[in-house]
Amino acid sequence: MQQMQILPNSGVTPSMPTNATPHLLCIGLGYSARALARRLAPRGWRISATATRHESLTRIAALGYGAALYDGSASTAAGSDLAALTATSTHLVVSAPPDATGPDGDPVLRHLREPLAASPTLTTVAYLSTIGVYGDHAGAWIDEDVPVDPRSERSQRRADAERAWLDFGDRTGKSVLVFRLAGIYGPGQSAIDSLRAGTARRIIKPGQVFNRIHVEDIAGVIEAAFLGKPRHRIYNVADDEPAPPQDVIEYAAELLGLPVPPDIPFEQAELSPMGATFYAENKRASNARAKGDLGWRLRYPTYRDGLAAIASSSGGGAIT
Repeated sequence: MQQMQILPNSGVTPSMPTNATPHLLCIGLGYSARALARRLAPRGWRISATATRHESLTRIAALGYGAALYDGSASTAAGSDLAALTATSTHLVVSAPPDATGPDGDPVLRHLREPLAASPTLTTVAYLSTIGVYGDHAGAWIDEDVPVDPRSERSQRRADAERAWLDFGDRTGKSVLVFRLAGIYGPGQSAIDSLRAGTARRIIKPGQVFNRIHVEDIAGVIEAAFLGKPRHRIYNVADDEPAPPQDVIEYAAELLGLPVPPDIPFEQAELSPMGATFYAENKRASNARAKGDLGWRLRYPTYRDGLAAIASSSGGGAIT
């Protein structure tokens, strides 16, 4: 597999004029981006986001955010509303997944590379990737110095997109930060919700563990990077306790006072192709760099902390 080593940056981050209002542009107001926007708006940040459908623009505007249509096509990339946002944003969050089109497959770089490069205000890009780019490590601990070794086409595309964004930073002088996320959960998207819906399954694969990360902690680490001085360009974003998936389901059931779903041996689970790729990789991701560099402290350091909070909460979804 292709491997990639990325060196730390120089520690110099482009800075805005001190009197400038920071302006966050989210390419898609997804689950993680929406959590970040909720944190930054009360701090006086201007928030804008793109949507892939016209009907979603009014929903974004109703939140008090700027909105523009962008569905990854050249025609929407040429829109005047989007041009105005790219020309004035100071910070960019990209969570749109790569696809099979173009040399890097990234739908943002495909059509917005030049406008973003030319933006006089854009200083920082946060690219949301996945710890899946590391591949399988048989349950061993890994950190950001481990070369990428993606084992699925989806993870290979993420690794390629990471490289393309880091190259964009090198070529333009913009600060590009790659956040490699563990399995995302939070209100509306957790073992609590799957149990309530009757869809939770306890799939048993001996020795299998996963890291997870609460959506609010994703927002917290990006906020810390935006407000601080990152010394590196790549950060793992994961909780403190990688754990077997069946343990998470069992704990959620106990919180809700529901029966624990029966064990399903991995060989009998009949997983989807995407689900099978998750179980094909086994690793423990260290978050020490983000804690040390950014002063990041997790609100929910373990799945138990996060699930206990979710048990009595409800959450919203994404706007696409």
